[in-house]
Amino acid sequence: MRHTAGHHLPRAMAALGLFECVLSFAVIDSIIQIAGVPSAMHAILSMLPRADIALAAVLAVLIAAAAFTIGLYRPEICLHRKRLLIATGIAAVSVFAVLRCLSAAPPASLTGAQAMYMAEVLAAWLATTTLIRLAWGFAISRTVTARRILVLGEPRHVGAFRARLRSRRGRRLDPIVQPNHTLSWQVLRQSSIWAVVVASEPDGQTVESLLDCKLRGIPVFSGAAFQERYLRRIDLDTLTPNDLLLTKGFTTGRTSAILKRSCDLAVGTALLVLLLPLMAMTAVAVKLDSPGPVFYRQQRVGRFDTTFTLFKFRSMTADAEANGSPRWAQKQDPRTTRVGRFMRATRIDELPQLTNVIRGEMSLVGPRPERRHFVEQLARSIPFYRQRTYVKPGLTGWAQVNFPYGASIEDAREKLAYDLYYVKNRTIMLDALILVSTIRVVLFREGAR
Repeated sequence: MRHTAGHHLPRAMAALGLFECVLSFAVIDSIIQIAGVPSAMHAILSMLPRADIALAAVLAVLIAAAAFTIGLYRPEICLHRKRLLIATGIAAVSVFAVLRCLSAAPPASLTGAQAMYMAEVLAAWLATTTLIRLAWGFAISRTVTARRILVLGEPRHVGAFRARLRSRRGRRLDPIVQPNHTLSWQVLRQSSIWAVVVASEPDGQTVESLLDCKLRGIPVFSGAAFQERYLRRIDLDTLTPNDLLLTKGFTTGRTSAILKRSCDLAVGTALLVLLLPLMAMTAVAVKLDSPGPVFYRQQRVGRFDTTFTLFKFRSMTADAEANGSPRWAQKQDPRTTRVGRFMRATRIDELPQLTNVIRGEMSLVGPRPERRHFVEQLARSIPFYRQRTYVKPGLTGWAQVNFPYGASIEDAREKLAYDLYYVKNRTIMLDALILVSTIRVVLFREGAR
């Protein structure tokens, strides 16, 4: 669990979260001194020595949880100022609105001075957290806080590896290239090299130098191992059958399988009941928007290459595939209806798949199920593509929270790198992280089409 959580929340972001939690506690406690403890909670909190401290602590944790849920502790968000301001505002307004609604003092009982003080405290909190993140983003963009990675190997492999690292904005990794003849522990320390990544097979002299560096305390990784550990994806360029057969992972125990199925049933049923009003309104909107059925049924490939019927709200015109030829959805797809565009952007069209989860054909978390036509096509072009079907397909997945919607073979290949990471490393903790991250994806419409 610590391994998964540590990869999802880098240490620097965890430290930032702790600081902001303490800051939130101080701000909330100051506001409670003005507005008082909520009367609805006073009976419960009165059993504690300091009710205001208990309430401030609970709400500070809620703020941290809200910030984590909407992605404020993803390092790359510090590089997107507009997204940063919106997300910070959402986290602040939502939690403090709850605080004010629960407050014992009605708005009319607050004096002008008290209201001004509360506004100033909230503004100071928002300004402080925003400035901290902007400063962090500036440091990342200037590689001030970056860990320097020495990449060794053939130019083709080195170039591909560096490009992949640089594409992951906010990861605090600065890949550099250095001639092999200068490879020594002293030189690496003087150059502030944190780790060495071997992108292709090294020669004998390089192996000896690398071994000396490793034994002296400098981490040494293969390109594939580094990508799995720090980018949380499987490197398909170097993946072999032996990696699937002999390395740790790609299996799950009976207890874990029972626990996962139990969670699917409990959470899936609860979500279906809670979302029934929304689904009913969606069904009416689909029916009024365009002619055709409300639900869309389609054959998809499930676990162990079996076939099942997947349910969705219809988001395209009834004759979207009148010629019988399956087609990937594209950006601004003309086949999408007006209501369909909104549903696809917010993922509402996927909600009927909760019935697939309850029936056991799908899980809440897993690789997204594909149509048989695309599976056959992609399996011919992408090695190990069928191996993603050895777990149940999911309503959401690791690829969906890390990569935008794919509509090409190359996109499918990139998503497979994340799907195989999930197949290898799946745990209940990772499932929980994916479900929380899905809220962020839906809220900000990441990768929707």
